[in-house]
Amino acid sequence: MDDITRRGSIGLAAGMAAVSTLATAPARAAIPTVDVKPPSLPLERGATLRVLRPVKYIDPDGVYFDLNTQKFAKAIGVPVRVDYVGFEDLRPQTAVAARTGAGPDIVLGWSDDPHLYTDSILDMTDIAEYLGKKYGGWQTLAALYGRKHNTDQWIAIPFGGSAGPAVYRKSWVNEAGFDTIPSDHGKFLDLCRNLKKNGHPPGFALGNAVGDANAYCGWLLWSHNGYMIDEDGKVSINRPETIAALKYAKELYQTFIPGVLSWQDPSNNKAFINEDISLTQNGCSIYFALKNNPRTASIAEDVYHAPMPTGLARSRPETATVINAMVFKHTKYPNAAKEYIRFMMEAEQYDPWLTATTGYWAHSLKAYSESAVWKSDPKLIAYRDGCAMEFYSGYKGPINAASGAVLADYVNVQMFAAVSSDQATPEEAVAEAERRAKRIYKQ
Repeated sequence: MDDITRRGSIGLAAGMAAVSTLATAPARAAIPTVDVKPPSLPLERGATLRVLRPVKYIDPDGVYFDLNTQKFAKAIGVPVRVDYVGFEDLRPQTAVAARTGAGPDIVLGWSDDPHLYTDSILDMTDIAEYLGKKYGGWQTLAALYGRKHNTDQWIAIPFGGSAGPAVYRKSWVNEAGFDTIPSDHGKFLDLCRNLKKNGHPPGFALGNAVGDANAYCGWLLWSHNGYMIDEDGKVSINRPETIAALKYAKELYQTFIPGVLSWQDPSNNKAFINEDISLTQNGCSIYFALKNNPRTASIAEDVYHAPMPTGLARSRPETATVINAMVFKHTKYPNAAKEYIRFMMEAEQYDPWLTATTGYWAHSLKAYSESAVWKSDPKLIAYRDGCAMEFYSGYKGPINAASGAVLADYVNVQMFAAVSSDQATPEEAVAEAERRAKRIYKQ
């Protein structure tokens, strides 16, 4: 069993010891299920699996993922190796696997990555339908990313999504004249200006950051009723709503701490934990890190989460960065790969992982709304519905290879970065974003 996982290779007993050093996870709740027979997946003789997934941002994510993987290896008799790679490295490595037809059997890729490789990955409809029937159905965002557009064919199994609400220091927000994060654009700008004036500036990622920059720039666009693609799949970014969002973003940028143009996903975590910023948009990893370090536990008491301003949107204009499991056709062991994914999504494994991650990953199956994690700390509620959001990277259009490529090329992020930093006018930036998107969509 020495080759089971890179991070878990010290063995199950050592892994359990590691868990005991982490923050105590809340007790599990009863997850409502329906009695459904799983699909028949006869395991291939001599099967072994290799899994590629993004690196953990909080320790329990990796620990419990590895423990569940080891549990699968012990129960099913299929050794599994899990490799963890940086957020920005995951897409290039996934592309290599798809292009060469070699490498990991399973990739937990980003949101719409499976839609880039539909010819290279297996149909997952049998697993998805089984899990959906057993666990109360799939959340909105999970179904959008898991299925081919306007079909019932599943090409991936969404494990969960990392939501990105506002993370803020309550005492500093109060000093700036606000009780919490306002839902109005104008008042939010006033808050940020006051925070900067008080020496506690905000900071939002504008570099090529997979999670944080896409979340922030998506919020800017959607909260102004803008969108990259319309319902018919036509590039529609060059609209008055986008110009308004870009002008607003430039004003907001003036309140930020310097350096956000180069921020990657870890950058705002570091700045917030160092007390360099008062407000950002992030998963719950900041809160987790502060809460579970005796030296910063007092800061954690002052950390709160809230939805980003609704602005002009009809519902919460946020999304989640989803990890989406796809099985490549080059695998020699397709049934073992599917069985691994099914096993990891079952309540006996999934709920302890979900609970231990304390809100960093929001559940993709509706039944896990009953997980005890969402009752363990009222500060986590802002993350609970991450996979139930209606907004996504290709909103309002179909999720497909083109929408995935626009996201991977940071077309929206770079548009907002160019205007925020005064490298382009709103009109110039939106025209360039339109040109790039039309080239990808071949329009």
